[in-house]
Amino acid sequence: MQYNNLIMGATKTDHFTDHQNQIAVIAKALGHPARIAIIEYLLKVNTCITGDIVNELPLAQPTVSQHLKELKNAGLIKGSIEGTSVCYCIDENTFGLLKEYFSKIILTVTNQKCC
Repeated sequence: MQYNNLIMGATKTDHFTDHQNQIAVIAKALGHPARIAIIEYLLKVNTCITGDIVNELPLAQPTVSQHLKELKNAGLIKGSIEGTSVCYCIDENTFGLLKEYFSKIILTVTNQKCC
């Protein structure tokens, strides 16, 4: 997946690695409490359709759909068409990438002595 020119238009993303750009896109998608609530809901129910999420959150259906689009574009969730609905679930590959990224940070911080 190419992340260099996604979402970060004002920044010169070509000066950063693909991995750095990918993590930044994911972090930006996680930067809204409604999106965190959607992820937490999907973790609880495993899979669901948009209507289920709309019923769970205090947001209008178009707003929920926009948040789902952002999460899907960042690779945090995936969706499959089931009849006339889209069924969403967590994309385990992206969360594996985040686990690896933050595990390295935690290990480094834990072993380092600062000020």
